[in-house]
Amino acid sequence: MNTSMSAPSHFAIPEPTRPTGVACRNLVVVTGDQLNLDSALWEGFDPQQDVVVLAEVPAEATEVWSHRARIAVFLSAMRHFALTLAARGWPVWYLALGRHAYPDLTSVWTAALARYQPQQVRALSMGDWRVEQTLIHTCAAQGVAVQWLEDDHFLCSRADFARWAKGKRQWLMEGFYREMRKRTGYLMLGNQPIGGAWNFDAENRQAFGKQGPGLRPPLPVFTPDAITQEVLALVAREFPQHPGSLDHFNWPVTPAQAALALDDFIQHRLVDFGRYQDAMWTDEPFLYHSLLAVPLNLKLLSPKQVLDAAQAAYERGVADLAATEGFIRQILGWREFIRGVYWQSMPALDEANHFDHQHPLPDWYWTGQTQMQCLRQSIGQTLQHGYAHHIQRLMVTGNFALLAGILPSAVSAWYRAVYVDAVAWVEMPNTLGMALYANGGRFTTKPYIASGAYIKRMSNYCGGCRYRPEQKTGPQACPFTTFYWDFLNRHQSRLQGNPRMGLMLKNLERLSAAERAEITACAADYRARLNEL
Repeated sequence: MNTSMSAPSHFAIPEPTRPTGVACRNLVVVTGDQLNLDSALWEGFDPQQDVVVLAEVPAEATEVWSHRARIAVFLSAMRHFALTLAARGWPVWYLALGRHAYPDLTSVWTAALARYQPQQVRALSMGDWRVEQTLIHTCAAQGVAVQWLEDDHFLCSRADFARWAKGKRQWLMEGFYREMRKRTGYLMLGNQPIGGAWNFDAENRQAFGKQGPGLRPPLPVFTPDAITQEVLALVAREFPQHPGSLDHFNWPVTPAQAALALDDFIQHRLVDFGRYQDAMWTDEPFLYHSLLAVPLNLKLLSPKQVLDAAQAAYERGVADLAATEGFIRQILGWREFIRGVYWQSMPALDEANHFDHQHPLPDWYWTGQTQMQCLRQSIGQTLQHGYAHHIQRLMVTGNFALLAGILPSAVSAWYRAVYVDAVAWVEMPNTLGMALYANGGRFTTKPYIASGAYIKRMSNYCGGCRYRPEQKTGPQACPFTTFYWDFLNRHQSRLQGNPRMGLMLKNLERLSAAERAEITACAADYRARLNEL
């Protein structure tokens, strides 16, 4: 990496100095996914006694081989946030990439403790177990106490989730979601759900059909300001070998932009979100999805803002109950649930490998150059935009990795690298627990596996593919279909006791020994040349 010290022309925050004779009370540590002013971190902040430290370091861009748009999102949002703090007259020691020699957060925080000699460090519970442990160990090594504050951005605290999870053999989101609905009152009439049902899956999750998604209003455009332009140039210069394009960068990096993104979704796409949330279509990366994970995970938006806006839209008749409930379930249910799962599961989750899968990640996960149209589309748009929606992640890239037997930790690192919204607490359990079943179903009731028939049903991808989803074996056999039957065959004994796998295993038993042997042979051939598929 180039560590030149040339100063950016549009971003500069003076290094804070201590008033004469005034000791530093709190060193307030902020990370790149804690960019909100309404958090507990700022209660009682005194600019005469406290100092903020916020740093861009090379190690956080290379811990996984991060997409350049992901790096740019974090750096631009961090810089805008730091300027907001400085405009209040708050002292901020901000270390901009290329203007300091600190390689990682440990060295930054060690230097900050030596420089300001604080009475204590003040920090918010973090979104990454590794980063939180880094601060704990750094402060312990310097003999400085840490005051940890609960991250009140979330509607369920770590402690509350731990109490809910205690004694449960399996953590299931549905029960958690119902409790959160009752606790918060969203889409509730007293203690009962509006409409008499807790979810409306039967009305949601449709395919487009032959007509495709139709015309939709254009997405809002977030034209890069001078700060973002400098960040994009910096990332292009400093990380030229990293994956992904910066040419399509269009992500909100300030609270005002995040609010605009929320308003646009509520007005134009929420109405069809539930119906088409699982659908896919060629050259259509965004469809009816909210694109709010970036501002939510950086805390430019709060979940309460989003939930309030969705409920208000339902009450105004902008969206029906099925669409609104499907969206609220993602924010109030799954998002809060998955954070609790992460903190209950770390650090063991990081190395989970229930099926003992060991094959390396195919090279084309980094290039999109595969003959499988569904993967070419999903990975191609990911490299362009740093984005794919949840079904592309779960049932295309994740499903393939599970069926093909790819090493879970390698897949998890890829997910954390390539998506602009990737923060450890959300990406790791979603990937390792849900997509890959690597933790043995701690919070899922079965492996999420499907043959090429599912992809054909939910998209038009198969029409432009050299492989045929209905074929299990042979030169045109869809790798998803081949690997699906091979997965069932290889893991039949493990899956036998799972009632939700019963129908799949009955279908497997209908195959003759010769058919099974042919599937095994075809799968072995495909697995031996994964990079050629």
